[in-house]
Amino acid sequence: MTTKELYEELNYVNHSREKRLYYANLVINNPDLIPKLLDVLFMVDDKISCRAAWVFEFMCGENLETCIPYLDEFTETIHKVHLDSAVRPVAKVCEYLAKAYYSKNDNKIKSVLLPKHKEKIIEACFDWMINDEKIAPKAYAMNTLFLLGKENDWIHPELAMILERDYQMQSSGFKARARHILKKIKR
Repeated sequence: MTTKELYEELNYVNHSREKRLYYANLVINNPDLIPKLLDVLFMVDDKISCRAAWVFEFMCGENLETCIPYLDEFTETIHKVHLDSAVRPVAKVCEYLAKAYYSKNDNKIKSVLLPKHKEKIIEACFDWMINDEKIAPKAYAMNTLFLLGKENDWIHPELAMILERDYQMQSSGFKARARHILKKIKR
């Protein structure tokens, strides 16, 4: 399947879990489609890029290690993603990576997620925190930053400052997650 064919196929992806899972499994079973999926995902001004992001998120949720060969490209380009429907799944993938990296269980992410990858994820997450994003990407970014702050001592104070500054102006969902993260930071 060419990138153009995959692009056309992504027209059939919708919000249903069934469709996203179908296409995620299609990509997992055909790893040659992953770079093509990323090509579409990073067509950041195209609405179809959001559908590629949904599929990529589900692919990573099913089998995070499938994204390992593409970590450089993913982390180098995530800051360009700006459509709301694409930012959320990209932020979720960042959270998946951070959770895997700090997991008690052994996994390949621990050995392949390099400082340069973490640096790009940290940059993107702080951008999502300070920009006018919806609650979901901010929630994923908070958690990712909290985890990555375990080895970067400057992250927790910066994150706490943003959470406290924005607390009053945000939704109840933001406030609940912020309280949770602030409590963990202060421990």
